[in-house]
Amino acid sequence: MPKAHQRHLEWTPSRLIDWARTIGPQTAALVEEILADRPHPEQGYRSCLGILRLAKRYGLEWLEAACTRAGAVEARSYRHVDSILKHGLDRLAPLAAAPPLTLTPVHEHVRGRAYYQ
Repeated sequence: MPKAHQRHLEWTPSRLIDWARTIGPQTAALVEEILADRPHPEQGYRSCLGILRLAKRYGLEWLEAACTRAGAVEARSYRHVDSILKHGLDRLAPLAAAPPLTLTPVHEHVRGRAYYQ
């Protein structure tokens, strides 16, 4: 195994998830999603480690808020979480659910199903 890959031998998915739990439940959920999203969990280690290291720069509370927002928009990478923190999106109000769309307009020119029977 190359030396660059040997550094990751000490990491396991459970160890990363446990570390994320110390930050918050949304961070742990995001780390779990990243590891589950990859064909091999090892492919998500760098992204997870990068996200967890963001706590040093931004703090636990902001990282948890950023992971909450990333989970809401299904963003599963270090780049997304870092961008959320850089642009201050973690401090904005939570995303509201989109209102349901009406597919057919209601007016006198719409004949409806009964017209064709």
